Amino acid sequence: MSSTLVTTAAVAAPLALWLTAMVPSAAANRHGALMARAANGAAWLAFAFAVLSLIGHGFGPPQTVTFLSIGLPFGMGDFAIGVLVNGVTVIMLTLVALVGAIVSTYSRNYMAGEAREGYFHKWMLMTLASILTLIVSSNLLMFALAWMATSLCLHRLLVFYPERPAALMAAHKKFVFSRIGDASLLIAVLLIGSTLHTLDFQSVYAAMDALEGPLPTALHWAAWLVVISAALKCAQFPFHGWILQVMEAPTPVSALLHAGIVNAGAFLVIRMSPIMSASGSALDGLAIIGLTTLAIASLVMLTQTSIKVSLAWSTSAQMGFMLLEAGLGLYSLALLHLVAHSLYKAHAFLASGSSVDGFRAPALPFNAGAPQAWHWLVAFQGALLMALVAGFAFGIDPSHQPALIVTGAIVAIAVAQLLLQALVLEDNAKLLLRATAIGAFVCVAYFGLHTAFEHAIASSITPVEAGFNAFDLGLSLAVIAVFVGLITLQHLFTRLQGPLRQAIQMHLYNGLYVDILVTRLINRLWPIRRESASVPA
Repeated sequence: MSSTLVTTAAVAAPLALWLTAMVPSAAANRHGALMARAANGAAWLAFAFAVLSLIGHGFGPPQTVTFLSIGLPFGMGDFAIGVLVNGVTVIMLTLVALVGAIVSTYSRNYMAGEAREGYFHKWMLMTLASILTLIVSSNLLMFALAWMATSLCLHRLLVFYPERPAALMAAHKKFVFSRIGDASLLIAVLLIGSTLHTLDFQSVYAAMDALEGPLPTALHWAAWLVVISAALKCAQFPFHGWILQVMEAPTPVSALLHAGIVNAGAFLVIRMSPIMSASGSALDGLAIIGLTTLAIASLVMLTQTSIKVSLAWSTSAQMGFMLLEAGLGLYSLALLHLVAHSLYKAHAFLASGSSVDGFRAPALPFNAGAPQAWHWLVAFQGALLMALVAGFAFGIDPSHQPALIVTGAIVAIAVAQLLLQALVLEDNAKLLLRATAIGAFVCVAYFGLHTAFEHAIASSITPVEAGFNAFDLGLSLAVIAVFVGLITLQHLFTRLQGPLRQAIQMHLYNGLYVDILVTRLINRLWPIRRESASVPA
């Protein structure tokens, strides 16, 4: 397929949404059902264009088209409206367009009969169009503007019910954090432009490839600002509270937010890989942020009684895991994780209502007793063996990417948990055989998909140079210790009884009270204005 057709399809995906969303709010509300059908048709059309760009481009060399270019002062390069199509673009474009189309289809029935049904679909399209524009942007400044537009459009959906104080407070906290993230990203873009004298992604990649010597200080600062922006977008601890409280918005908004928008932080790091890979300290900071969030959110999630709140804590933990992978320089694994999480979380939120039926259904007790020492030994040995065999089968070379040892250990820990539960039931050989087969499949799928994604985006990212210093060793051991600690604490907590268990559960249930302090601080420094929170009809 010609490059012109590929880039045209990539442009048409967000353009179809923008054009449909241009309907005035008053007209959209007068014809709510018609607006719903139009929005749904535009969403599926955007997905068709995304698939066309995926099929046409495959995972070939990058293609860039610029439609408009405006020179900027101080030798910063140009602000350009253009499209960059590479492996990362077509994967993300297809993924987000698919999630958007499914959420739009769900919304037709969910929002039917609402007084402002047309308004909802208009801003849902605007939000989806903004993130698709973000994905295809070929210019850093265009990318930053689309980043801001995504947040501002989403804000309209989060305050769709302005009569709900909890919804307004959650949206206000996200608004504050988003503005800090926007400022961080914009300053990073300006630092990159003033240092490399270009804002074009492909030109930035080429300039970084040609860069010799140490990384300029301005680019180090830019990398750290990207970390801040990504962490705020991904609801990382301690700025995670808003994502737990946006459930007051309609369910389709939660699905789109958790499955498509909150992942933008990881996408930002992957897009900025040439600069991030050159700044080892920024990647280390990103990994520490992700690991901290992962550990805390994983524990808190286990104590939640609300399905949606538990899913929200899960999202925060998964985002932490994703940023941890990116911080370790494993961009292909981070992208694989992003794809898997988006599809799973979209389904989880849209099916959250029927999840109650699953909890009500009778179930046989699975755990027959506490695991003994030999259970742990056999489970971990078997899991480690399966992970090693699968890794070597796919040619995984730890000397090329030492961080793969860490992720391989994480996979082994997860499989060990599965085997451990089967080993406790000593008289059920069939269950143990099934658990072993599932564990082997998980290992093969994990390393197989990693290899596939690594080849798919090889020309779209700049890998981290192989190296392993004392800090990397300490970080790797900390990651493994956290995952071993989580599985151990999970088993110990089930055996703990009495006031101590109740106290621990209460503190974890309340998220260690961190969000309460953050909310008070925001209310003091940037109080919410009720009159500005109202939404026009």
